Amino acid sequence: MTTKKIAAIEQVKIDSRYLRGGITEGLADPITGAISEDDNKLLKFHGSYQQDDRDQREERRKQKLEPAFSFMIRARLPGGVVTPAQWLAFDQIACDWAQFGLRITTRQTFQWHGVRKPFLKPTLQAINKAMSTTLATCGDVNRQVVSATNPLLSEQHGLVQEWADKISETFLPKTRAYAEIWLDGKKVEDAIDGEDFEPIYGKTYLPRKFKIGIAVPPLNDVDVFAQDIGLIAIIENNQLLGFNVAIGGGMGATHGDDTTYPRLGSVIGFVRPEQLLAVCEAVITTQRDHGNRDERRHARLKYTVDKLGVDWFLKEVQNRSGQTLEPSRPYHFDHNGDRFGWTQGSNGRWHLSLRIDSGRIMDTEVGPWLTGMREIAKIHQGQFRLTCNQNLIIADVPEEDKAKIDKLVADHKLDVYQTQSGIRSSTIACVSLPTCGLAMAESERYAPILLPKLETLLHKYQLRDERIVLRISGCPNGCARPYLGEIALVGRALGRYDLRLGANFSGERLNVIYRQNIDEPEILSILDELFGRFAAERLEGEHFGDFLVRAGVVAEPSSRLIPLVLQPA
Repeated sequence: MTTKKIAAIEQVKIDSRYLRGGITEGLADPITGAISEDDNKLLKFHGSYQQDDRDQREERRKQKLEPAFSFMIRARLPGGVVTPAQWLAFDQIACDWAQFGLRITTRQTFQWHGVRKPFLKPTLQAINKAMSTTLATCGDVNRQVVSATNPLLSEQHGLVQEWADKISETFLPKTRAYAEIWLDGKKVEDAIDGEDFEPIYGKTYLPRKFKIGIAVPPLNDVDVFAQDIGLIAIIENNQLLGFNVAIGGGMGATHGDDTTYPRLGSVIGFVRPEQLLAVCEAVITTQRDHGNRDERRHARLKYTVDKLGVDWFLKEVQNRSGQTLEPSRPYHFDHNGDRFGWTQGSNGRWHLSLRIDSGRIMDTEVGPWLTGMREIAKIHQGQFRLTCNQNLIIADVPEEDKAKIDKLVADHKLDVYQTQSGIRSSTIACVSLPTCGLAMAESERYAPILLPKLETLLHKYQLRDERIVLRISGCPNGCARPYLGEIALVGRALGRYDLRLGANFSGERLNVIYRQNIDEPEILSILDELFGRFAAERLEGEHFGDFLVRAGVVAEPSSRLIPLVLQPA
């Protein structure tokens, strides 16, 4: 009898006793700064990755020392909502136990890097004490739910945030392992009584990570088509009617393997608010039961959708949910970036959006940003909003407090949004080296080296203020969503990248490879020529990515990768 092959992680999950494994014993081992390989896989479900400082690897090897192990920790903050009290608690964690400050991620939350093993448990306990959690921010589950940047802009934006909270809560794992390991057995608020049981996920959880995002047109600030489930809020006459549902988005790929690819979500129809949770659960359980558990490179929902077909998937979702999806409703996106400066909400309160380069909030030569945000959090009576573009909003500011906030922002040099170039304000870079184990090339550390050179070229053609979406990723896994950049660099090796071009400004078209495995001089030479052509040949109001496609510089991607709008019966 032949036993069906499964990926190694699947057996680890089966044997884990609902994510317990040997994590507790590994944390207690004083001989090493690491935990076992299997427990590291399980640790991701608890919101942490084991890493090491790759800058020190060779020197430590020569000294016959183990790698400089540490842990990255990620908070669960649906929609990127942070209170001032949480901000101060998170800041204290960064100062006490982490390295490299606070980092806003492309999943609209905070990460802490460089936490040593003895401080891992105290850090998670401090995050829990701050009324947050790290549960299910990594691993083969539904992760951080991202949502339209500022729910305080209108009442309907607020309702969308409420749905982000509901989705996040509904699809949290129910295991009590998290409370037992990190909170000394104390039950978290949603812990269940009796034996552990995962009614949605089962013992093996999902085949791979799963992401849900909600966008409110005309702003696609969450890159909604990059999500496993992308929800497009349909608001008419100031009423939230429901959501268009897109399935099968995903950014990851593998160099040299054409069976892996980025994909934009396919729109399968419209659901009313009361149908939403049932439909989301049906998508998740369909992926649970039909996703690839043999080969993790093919385990994301996008491959399941392409293997079984969008029509089949839609029918299965309707059967499982007991809901009939209506035809998708019209919508329009203007862009997938953030708006900087002051914006007034419908209730008269003000919101200040700040540009945070690569999401890294530290005290550096650029400015004392960590200190500045700490001082703002001490006096701010509203909330903060983190964005999927690694930026930050000081939200819900009364008119009389604007001047006070502006002064603190200026005093701590947090006002760079006022002077930054268009391309700099539209750049995302993943962490990459030195902490990411998958990194092939520099990303966050390369952005401040590359950007001044690009700005020089753009200034030459009077394009300095032109907003061009640039994404830099240290590897093809796509944490910076590089396949949605009008210009994207995807790392191949140190100093070498694939240059991808031609996504559109609203996040509704993928880019394509223009040159493979090239270095900086060739990158700059190519872009110098293309910027010159863009300045001379562009149409009125035309964006860079659209120009490249119209001018035939790059071809549009195949229809497989373009959002498909179906009209369900």
